[in-house]
Amino acid sequence: MTTTPSACAHPVAPWRRRLAAIGLVLAACPSAAAAQTSPFTLEQVMSAPFATNLAAAATGERLAWTLNERGLRNVWVAEGPQFTARRLTNYLSDDGQELNAVQLSPDGSRVVFLRGGDFSANFDDALPVNPTGAVFPAKTEIWSVPFSGGTPVALGEGESPVISPKGDVVVFTRARQLWMVPIDGSKPAVRLFDQRGDASDPQFSPDGTHLAFVSGRGDHAFISIYTNAQRPIQYIAPSTNRDWAPRWSRDGRSLVFARRAGAGGPPPTNSDIQPAPWSLWVADVASGAATLRWASDRTLKGSVPGTDGGINLHWAAGDRIAFLSYQDGWPHLYSMTARGTERPMLLTPGAHMAEHITLSGDGRTLLYAGNLGTTAGDIDRRHVVRVPVDRAAPEVLTPGTGVEWMPVVFGSGRVAAIGGDAQRVPQPFVLGDANTAGASRLVIGDAQVPAEFPAAKLVTPKSVVYTSSDGVQVHAQLFEPPAGGPAKKAAVVYVHGGPPRQMLLGWHYGDYYWNAYAMNQYLASRGFVVLSINYRLGIGYGHDFHRPPRAGVAGASEYLDVKAAGEWLRAQPFVDGTRIGIYGGSYGGYLTALALGRNSNLFAAGVDVHGVHDMTADLGQRFGGTAWRFERSAARIDSLARLAWRSSPVSSVSTWRSPVLFIHADDDRNVRFAQTVDLVQRLRARNVEMEEITIVDDTHHFMQHDNQRRVNAAIAAYLEKKLRP
Repeated sequence: MTTTPSACAHPVAPWRRRLAAIGLVLAACPSAAAAQTSPFTLEQVMSAPFATNLAAAATGERLAWTLNERGLRNVWVAEGPQFTARRLTNYLSDDGQELNAVQLSPDGSRVVFLRGGDFSANFDDALPVNPTGAVFPAKTEIWSVPFSGGTPVALGEGESPVISPKGDVVVFTRARQLWMVPIDGSKPAVRLFDQRGDASDPQFSPDGTHLAFVSGRGDHAFISIYTNAQRPIQYIAPSTNRDWAPRWSRDGRSLVFARRAGAGGPPPTNSDIQPAPWSLWVADVASGAATLRWASDRTLKGSVPGTDGGINLHWAAGDRIAFLSYQDGWPHLYSMTARGTERPMLLTPGAHMAEHITLSGDGRTLLYAGNLGTTAGDIDRRHVVRVPVDRAAPEVLTPGTGVEWMPVVFGSGRVAAIGGDAQRVPQPFVLGDANTAGASRLVIGDAQVPAEFPAAKLVTPKSVVYTSSDGVQVHAQLFEPPAGGPAKKAAVVYVHGGPPRQMLLGWHYGDYYWNAYAMNQYLASRGFVVLSINYRLGIGYGHDFHRPPRAGVAGASEYLDVKAAGEWLRAQPFVDGTRIGIYGGSYGGYLTALALGRNSNLFAAGVDVHGVHDMTADLGQRFGGTAWRFERSAARIDSLARLAWRSSPVSSVSTWRSPVLFIHADDDRNVRFAQTVDLVQRLRARNVEMEEITIVDDTHHFMQHDNQRRVNAAIAAYLEKKLRP
């Protein structure tokens, strides 16, 4: 039996000293009992590198991706047939700068990427991020670097870079206009035009001679085409509608685009989610005339999908148009001929969803990440699925108990993706030559996983389904601690943000939830039973679960699933029902605050990370803008406002008894810092036990690794302090 020394054998790290100053440090010398159930440290489980932004060249077998190694974000590349991973950039300090929008030129000779900003934000996404407090923060810039290696060159400040079909220039957005620059940075970027709209989503025609883009005009938007400085901008079928997502036909003579109603009209009659119908139009580029090809139902299921990539519009081979729709109750892929009257063909039948969708270079095949498969629990996983664009024949290429996503197709036709499982850190891999179901994989990035990463010590979460008080079935993942310790253990409910997210039976494809998975593993190693729940409003279980009635501002019905999770834990023989905690971030912070305010008798303590606390703060926007004040009776306005208030944690301050830790960064671009400022004052006035941590100048996504580590350590320390004897 190993004994614990009476004094620490290692120095106290700087981040521990900072936490000690606010009384939230984890025990540097854990007790013998804790050591038996704590086989790894927080630093070790957070050492796993996070891979994303996978991209493949249109010719050959060249691959690029980004890797975040404890805050060191760099572009990596590999080339077939060996696919040896090679770091292409040399950002060797953690300055909190995101890498995004990775692309390879068609011939694979250059890699283009975006550095800076916070492009998972709801607002101010392109503004510089400065969590280090630098006197002059880094700019949000587009960069280019040879695939063979060399010094990256800055192409200019901007966002949304797109490489031309010839691979010679890059178009991007800056200051509401489109700019163009040589891909090697040999000349400065030039502005292509000055139009009064907000230019976005640039799309090159197949021959590279035209640029389609969206010209946003506030309450309406046009599909526009730029050719050169000598020709006026062309506007396709302009109207009072909002048009978006222009996609070229493969011969460059036509465009397909999406259309939905412009702003305005009568305000909604209730606070539930309103239908958002949309349609697809096919335009002749020469004349600018457009014809309606398909229109959704005017129902919630017919609305614009609220999942990854939205409508995922593609012009495929055989003059077919492929898109995503929720019309049959699941986010499924459909296709139809560009010209004709037949109804769209369902390509992906069955109770599963499609996301991370891409079209093969020949336009004949769609690949996506779907919770489809024959392995038990696959509805809580992702696998790479392939389907032809002209028939319903989906094929799972990566079956089993792993989790795979972000498929890409090389010019050779082979498929690559990112994947791992409950223990193995997800890394890029390439399927065997056959690209068939269960084909062998060549994993590329395992060498970048640190030796200290405790893969063998991670638990395999179990699939749990429980029922809320109104009959809704909820999926969850149960993390059970290693054997030993007390017979009845403290437990924690983890509530994800979003809310259109799904936690999985393994590592997650989003860095925010990848971190949450690591945290849940760490809490389990510390002796907690952790229940990570997929409450209603989340994705993965069909439309009715994703768009439930009386949710959010309309009544917070999703909170029933949170409360039921606590009650499920309390009923388990291995859980101490008096020591159930809760934590979550963003929308998960909102639900954590609701739990502590409404049911302090069930949830003994909690950590609220940048949660939403007052749904009335933007009431006018939620209920139709300024018109709602004049078109409704005072009684109706008051009723909607009261419902929004009752759906907010601030309405439950009078019954809030449980201690809480608030964590929020004050450059948050998803949930305004004021939400926490206000709730803290309300709880302080009622003498509720409370602690707070403010992260200066970081964002909702804790861009600096040291800040994320500090947050994780504080969460674990607070839960241990309040729930562990």
